[in-house]
Amino acid sequence: MSDITLNAPKLFDLTGQVALVTGAGSGIGQRIAIGLAQCGADVALLDRRTDDGLAMTAHHIKAAGRRSIEIAADVTSKTSLADAVARTEAELGNLSLAVNAAGIANANPAEDMDEDQYQTLMDINLKGVFLSSQAEARAMLKHGRGAIVNIASMSGVIVNRGLSQAHYNASKAGVIHMSKSMAMEWVDRGIRVNTISPGYTATPMNTRPEMVHQTKLFEEQTPMQRMAKVDEMVGPAVFLLSDAASFVTGVDLLVDGGFCCW
Repeated sequence: MSDITLNAPKLFDLTGQVALVTGAGSGIGQRIAIGLAQCGADVALLDRRTDDGLAMTAHHIKAAGRRSIEIAADVTSKTSLADAVARTEAELGNLSLAVNAAGIANANPAEDMDEDQYQTLMDINLKGVFLSSQAEARAMLKHGRGAIVNIASMSGVIVNRGLSQAHYNASKAGVIHMSKSMAMEWVDRGIRVNTISPGYTATPMNTRPEMVHQTKLFEEQTPMQRMAKVDEMVGPAVFLLSDAASFVTGVDLLVDGGFCCW
């Protein structure tokens, strides 16, 4: 044992760190942003939403005793992302953590899907994660340290039964392998990159009244017989960003209730 005096709970302490979370106005991104603040980080909140989602996230972060800033931006814009990182560092401090959760989902049979539907989803889900990671890493490389978590999906590992979403599945598979590739490019320069692949999760999108039949199927198909709560993505994100995962990079962490085992 090299350091028997190590305080294990401190491994998950993010005090003094600055995070940027994309997709922070709702769902998984919103809950992770709040969770990072609850663990001590100050958080820049980025989303293209025009509702009060970011303000709600900021309210919870303030209640946790941490600072936040709200940034209205599109992850498909390289300039907007560079500006967002610059503002984060100017107002909160050196960027050391990032979670890229911005993404969309829709479905259509492959033979009927038009190019615009395919390209719009790919631009947000795959290109957006690349541009976000690139902007974040450029700042982190200057400081010689950082950790990035990209939100993928179990749909990047398996093909979901009954869902016609070849473009979505491909985008999430791309996020997983792209993140592994970036992890290896930056492995000797102080930056770790990992992905979380959630299973079916009870986000606002998946719990709409018109989704009740689909939700029942999601629960039946999952070995744990339920969907994940958004709260259950916080622990995996904190782990991968914290010193508890200091020797973990290039990993895709499935948080799927056992779905991929079957």
